Amino acid sequence: MTKLTNVVVLDEKALLAIANGEKKFDNRLNNTGRPVNKKSARQTRLAKQALYASLNDKFKSGIQFKINNQTYKYSQGDNGDLGCIVDGIGFHQCNVSYIGRTKVKCYSFTLGKKVNVELNLKTLEFVS
Repeated sequence: MTKLTNVVVLDEKALLAIANGEKKFDNRLNNTGRPVNKKSARQTRLAKQALYASLNDKFKSGIQFKINNQTYKYSQGDNGDLGCIVDGIGFHQCNVSYIGRTKVKCYSFTLGKKVNVELNLKTLEFVS
């Protein structure tokens, strides 16, 4: 009879986790084995995408932002519709007609005329 060395006995739970991809079989993380060039065009593009996504999430989640030393925040409409921008006290300022990656288009009516406002999410100063 031969004694085996370096044998790992796995139970059913561990085998199911490996089969479903929840656990790596050989404890490797997603390592390609080479260093990442942080200055490459791809990495700068990915960093920009992450920044724009975080700014968009901050705006949509209702975090307050400052424009001309006044604080405002986005208030989402009913059933996931586009909402409006309210000031720090909660008074309605303008309606939101479009939310893009980096731009938000709003409108308001002043003295019977429609006034369009465009906010650039890259230049907004979010209040933490």
